[in-house]
Amino acid sequence: MYTVIHAIAGYFLLLLTVRVLVRRPGAQLTPFEFVIIFLIGGVIILATVGNDHSETNCTCAIITIGLTHRLVSIVRSRLPRLAAWIDGIPLVVLREGQWQLEQMEGLRVDREDVIAAAREKGLKSVRDVEYAVVERNGSISIIPR
Repeated sequence: MYTVIHAIAGYFLLLLTVRVLVRRPGAQLTPFEFVIIFLIGGVIILATVGNDHSETNCTCAIITIGLTHRLVSIVRSRLPRLAAWIDGIPLVVLREGQWQLEQMEGLRVDREDVIAAAREKGLKSVRDVEYAVVERNGSISIIPR
């Protein structure tokens, strides 16, 4: 039971940690997905190099993490506010030619990141961009004029 409680506590701690670290442009996974990857990896490492080499505890912890993730997914789908907190919301960093400096600073997005995303869309200048949005997964979407 000790392992199950620590696995659940670890899940929420890592979810909170990843959420607080703020998204970066170019990321492909949401914080929700990162939690599963890091936590399962950590559990496997602990079972491999820690004091407890029990396959049963490791398997129990991984199953607990998987079931907790499934439960949080179900709750997320029913509570939009929780989903927005866990996954974040898309944020506009360029609106009709105006840089949203406060948003950019909070997300640690540089103008060069937005300009690079515009070039990937085939736009020659930031003047050709109506909106630039940092999506929930950290990628930058460009909406041309």
